[in-house]
Amino acid sequence: MQRIENITAATMSDDAGYGLIQDAVVIINDGKVEFVGPAYDAPTTPTADVVDGNGGLLTPGLIDCHTHLVWAGSRANEFAQRLHGISYQEIAEQGGGIKSTVKATRDASEEELLALALERAETLMSQGVTTLEVKSGYGLDLENERKQLKVARQLAEKLPVQVKTTLLAAHAVPPEYKDNADGYVDDIVSSILPTLAQEGLVDAVDAFCESIGFSIEQTRRVFEKAKALGLPVKLHAEQITNQQGAKLAAEYQALSADHLEQLDEDSVKAMAENGTVAVLLPGAFYFLRDTQKPPIELLRKYKVPMAVATDANPGSSPIHNLPLMLQMAATFFHLTPEECLRGVTVNAAKALGENNRGVIAEGNYADLALWKCQDAAELTYQTGVNPLQTLWFSGVAHDRVSKPWSAR
Repeated sequence: MQRIENITAATMSDDAGYGLIQDAVVIINDGKVEFVGPAYDAPTTPTADVVDGNGGLLTPGLIDCHTHLVWAGSRANEFAQRLHGISYQEIAEQGGGIKSTVKATRDASEEELLALALERAETLMSQGVTTLEVKSGYGLDLENERKQLKVARQLAEKLPVQVKTTLLAAHAVPPEYKDNADGYVDDIVSSILPTLAQEGLVDAVDAFCESIGFSIEQTRRVFEKAKALGLPVKLHAEQITNQQGAKLAAEYQALSADHLEQLDEDSVKAMAENGTVAVLLPGAFYFLRDTQKPPIELLRKYKVPMAVATDANPGSSPIHNLPLMLQMAATFFHLTPEECLRGVTVNAAKALGENNRGVIAEGNYADLALWKCQDAAELTYQTGVNPLQTLWFSGVAHDRVSKPWSAR
């Protein structure tokens, strides 16, 4: 049993704000929160290990609900080419773009991918992340999608972080199915998805529904198969064009629709009616130098929960810094500090279907982060200085500086 005291607790337990409790006490027992409340209401715990928070801020552990952590290769050269005026289409015709990442990921061994993904995951953990989602989508065939998802599962075996795996086989059309997207979708629904689901590697199913990705009809086929297998869905939607993907996702009670720069009001209504979370990805907006922002006022109007994530990937958001996403969400999308922190705690948990994380509440997992600050707005305001002191993963405390979670 542990007793954390001399803290301000941002429980995230109310409907809109931080759920602050001044001079709070949190008691952890058997990996879960047994008590959270003001010190004057706390029970005595003579046998507990006492943690003095030194007046710091305790929040739920942060949740990065949209990442592509498992890949090989680098696309820094393409970034440089674009800055020299070479178009994305020209780069793709030269074998670049997602094709280059698919080739590098297919060529990499499971061990090589794991070493790369461990470093990325540890970076996120050092910033307060206790739960993250990892998508596949750079294998684009059964063998290599399996390889990516197996590596994602191994992250949770090597590190104390909670990992949710998402099959994103419908990310792009692989070279062997060039000009035959329907044939590739046939392969996904008849082989890739059912096989990997049966092997226990899939927690959710995603797709890239876009003018340069998969159509509504093709995405629906993937969703129908996921539904038949009892798997929740989510969707990359309305990033570049409005394909009505978010409305389709809501029709299937999707956990989330992500990106959403081109989202319209009818789709926002559908998301609100079906409990679909809006996942905002300011890193991709920034890196791609986009100008169309997600319709934040509409999302507020219809009370759609907004999550915030890194979208960590090699092509459009090579960023492994969730606190930076809070500041970007505030500066680019005009989210309030409260909305930003909710976006990486309670709403990010909803985007992953996690009902016992993201809020400091009795009975929830004791995934917690202690920060050397008193004002929760500091977590959105400042970047480059890491105020994280201690992380708890299901009640087990880890000091940020010593990184005892490393298994290498």
